[in-house]
Amino acid sequence: MGTTPAVPAKRGRELAELILAECGREGLGPGSQLPTERRLAADLRVTRSGIRLALAALEADGLISREVGRGTFLRDAAADALAAARRGQPGADEADGHQRGAGGRVGPQGRLAVPDFAPADVMTVRRLIEPQALPLVVLWATARDFTEMERCLAGGDQAASYEEFETWDLALHRCIIAAAHSPLLEALYGVVESARHGQVWGDLKRRSATRQRRESYQEDHRTIVAALRGRDTDAAVEGMRTHLTRVAGHLLGETH
Repeated sequence: MGTTPAVPAKRGRELAELILAECGREGLGPGSQLPTERRLAADLRVTRSGIRLALAALEADGLISREVGRGTFLRDAAADALAAARRGQPGADEADGHQRGAGGRVGPQGRLAVPDFAPADVMTVRRLIEPQALPLVVLWATARDFTEMERCLAGGDQAASYEEFETWDLALHRCIIAAAHSPLLEALYGVVESARHGQVWGDLKRRSATRQRRESYQEDHRTIVAALRGRDTDAAVEGMRTHLTRVAGHLLGETH
């Protein structure tokens, strides 16, 4: 990666995509170890905090694993993206505006370029989609799906910054939707998640963020996942509605 030209400071996910592309061009594959944070920062000429955020995004998407005392390794789910990078062209998923995400399923890392939707509109659509998807998740979620949900919960617990927490928050909601095993629903939700990457949403969420609110979101997340694991549809739906109401209240000043 030492031949990579200098790049300006980037958002974590953009830098994550660059790191993955460089891995592909260098012939790395699943199981390969990534360079250290220090080397990545030096090669790409960005800060180590930027590299840490990028690695968090890749980990949340299920493309890498970080093992204490050993290093960072590419997971099997990264195979398609790496192969596309070696060919020097977008993969089939990317052509549809999507890339492999958590657990090897389709996720919106290579997301569609969408308008910067109003946060109130985003929340309205989330309230229409996410609670209504949970009966399907209760019916069809697998042990692997629950493992991915727990992985995302753990990532949120360990997040050291607002940006890292948002990365894992997005990954968990994406993982829950994916557990419905409906490709059309997942594709529709990809547009919603893309909207959550917009500047207007991001600026508003960042201004409203506090440690206490982050902890309350995590508690909501644990409640939802526990209800799904217990195959309790009513509790899962109510948990998601409560969570989205809380988020809307913090972002938009709604009271109920």
